[in-house]
Amino acid sequence: MNEEESNFTSLFIESVEDFIHQQNLSDQAKIAATITVMEKGDFHILHIKTLKSPIKELIIKQYRILFFLNKNIIYFIGAFVKKTAKTPKNQIYQAEKIYKIIVKK
Repeated sequence: MNEEESNFTSLFIESVEDFIHQQNLSDQAKIAATITVMEKGDFHILHIKTLKSPIKELIIKQYRILFFLNKNIIYFIGAFVKKTAKTPKNQIYQAEKIYKIIVKK
C-alpha cells in the first residue's frame, strides 16, 4: 500500500484534547495508540460506530470520541465517558454543529 494513500492527519478541538489529558496515564496511552492506528488508515481493526453520517464514534473502553473524516484529515470533535446505552443526543447535535463549521471553511 502506498504510504501517502493511507496516512491521515489528526486535528483535535480543544475540549477533546482536554478530555484526553484528564484521563489516567494508561488510558491516555491506549487512546494515543488507537489514534496512531487511525492515522495509518487501519480503521477496520478498531471499534468504530457511525452515529449520524458523517459523524462516527470511536470506542475505547468506556470512552467515546466523536470524529469525522474530510479528505485525509481526522477531525476529533467530541469526547465523553459512556454511561448509558445510547449516545446522548446533545453530543451528536454538538458534533454536527462543529462538522458544519469546519466543512464550510
